[in-house]
Amino acid sequence: MITFVVSLVALVLGYFVYGRFVERVFGPDDRPTPAVAKADGVDFMVLPGWKIFMIQFLNIAGTGPIFGAIMGAMFGPAAYLWIVLGCIFAGATHDYLSGMLSVRNGGINQPEIIGRFLGKTTKQVMLVFSVFLLMMVGTVFVFSPAKILGDMWEPSFVTESVGQYTFWIVIIFIYYLIATLMPIDKIIGRFYPLFAFSLLFMAAALLVMLCVKWPDIPELWEGLPCEAFDARSVFPCLFITIACGAISGFHATQSPLMARCMKSEKQGRPIFYGAMITEGVVALIWATVAMFFFYDQPEAGYLTIEKGRIVAENGLVGPVKDAPTIVTLISKDWLLTFGGILALLGVVAAPITSGDTALRSARLIIADFVHLEQRTIRKRLYICVPMFAAVIALLVWQMGDAKGFNMIWSWFGWSNQTLSVFMLWAITVYLVQQKKPYVITLIPALFMTVVCTTYLITQQLFSLDTMWTTGIAIATLIISAILFFRWYNNYKQSK
Repeated sequence: MITFVVSLVALVLGYFVYGRFVERVFGPDDRPTPAVAKADGVDFMVLPGWKIFMIQFLNIAGTGPIFGAIMGAMFGPAAYLWIVLGCIFAGATHDYLSGMLSVRNGGINQPEIIGRFLGKTTKQVMLVFSVFLLMMVGTVFVFSPAKILGDMWEPSFVTESVGQYTFWIVIIFIYYLIATLMPIDKIIGRFYPLFAFSLLFMAAALLVMLCVKWPDIPELWEGLPCEAFDARSVFPCLFITIACGAISGFHATQSPLMARCMKSEKQGRPIFYGAMITEGVVALIWATVAMFFFYDQPEAGYLTIEKGRIVAENGLVGPVKDAPTIVTLISKDWLLTFGGILALLGVVAAPITSGDTALRSARLIIADFVHLEQRTIRKRLYICVPMFAAVIALLVWQMGDAKGFNMIWSWFGWSNQTLSVFMLWAITVYLVQQKKPYVITLIPALFMTVVCTTYLITQQLFSLDTMWTTGIAIATLIISAILFFRWYNNYKQSK
């Protein structure tokens, strides 16, 4: 628990110290924001700062800092290092600068930002890449809550006629369509702060229980890896597993939604950098709760929770390993009935809200690309109808294939982090052009390039051993650094 306390303090200090430094690097001023200059009553409108923060936090979080942190905790104390260092120096910096570049450039979307600094070809690639990622988010965040709700209750005549979970899938999709079409203040601005508060309250309650129980869990100085519950190597798998809570490319697709609602650029640090640090705190709490579940001494936490152990196929007793079940078990055991309600909100409401804001972002990205105004609901439908048809087709395929969900989720994890790579390189180019300290994003860009390339080759495409992993990582780092500094020298000579 000492590592946890130190990590918690480090995240708070990171906001006040490094966050202020990053803010000064960008230099927010008093120029009119898109919410003021381009107000349209649908996507561009001024909202209260506290409400923007809560919506931004919920948009970028969902269940990411819960599920990812739980799965990342299987690797042991290494998860603490990645959450703290990744959040302060990579994730929050990525979120703040990408969000502020959107504010500074009229509320443009993530592909537009990347295209502005990495070229038109990269923009076109990122547009397709981003829309497909957002559609995957909408897909994976439909089935999980529908399954949980369906296991609780579902009309029998619907199940018998069209299949299990179909009823809730249809309900969620209807909500998606309404939330995606409606002005941002009608549903998102009105209800999402409440869901965000639920997530924060849940994390705070678990923090209190951690302080009361003070579990004996592995500390950093006892060794970074602890792979008893995850056979994969820490590098690069940990850095893909824990995305939300450390760094996530998905965030850059969501930040423009709030960039279009800010009254002043000076709100950027608490909204963008602050929301990411808050997400890091939530991830840190859930990682520690999972450490208790897997590693507490003298008896692992799952052995102390009713229904917390399962019999594996080989006859041995082991812990539940799927994150939603762990959330439910811990919440009900530690927080009793009220905890069960919070768990339901966390596991069901959070992914649904992330799914609909993802599809809203996809609508806006496509609208910008085809130059189709979004003031009228008819023109919003022009984009939503084919987009939702594609998501439904992806969902039907996923449900029809036994390995469909795991396949989509694994590719979603890689593509999510790859999106952050392109944004970090775009921000680095921007900082170079503005003659600002570009090293603050160069180092994260190099690191995440290595992570994503190594994971793609060694995990997704081929199953390679540690020797190959190390060689590919070193080669990627050298090549990326050479390409950047070659571009940098050419750029300096042209000026």
